[in-house]
Amino acid sequence: MRYLFLIATDGPIDADPAELDPEPWVREMDARGAHLMGDRLRPASDATTVRVRDGELLVTDGPYAETKEQMGGFDVIEAADLDEAIEIAAKHPMARVAQIEVRPFWTE
Repeated sequence: MRYLFLIATDGPIDADPAELDPEPWVREMDARGAHLMGDRLRPASDATTVRVRDGELLVTDGPYAETKEQMGGFDVIEAADLDEAIEIAAKHPMARVAQIEVRPFWTE
């Protein structure tokens, strides 16, 4: 089953950059066949929100939600079940300084 990891922070991260290097985690997950893709995201200030209401296009600068937490990156993984997805998320270096929302892909 595929899962999306949404990596969110609630402000600047005060940690040694070497601690947060995702490459060892990516290599381990690649070796397991679990990591499908992932990347960092530009800051929320660079976001654009698009809506269509009553046929009218509404474009807004910034994120949709006004919250402290902002999405900083994502990963897509393949795991047997939620337990394995949680185990994989717990190994992600950002789990120590941010939060990772683990969300399954929709399947029919």
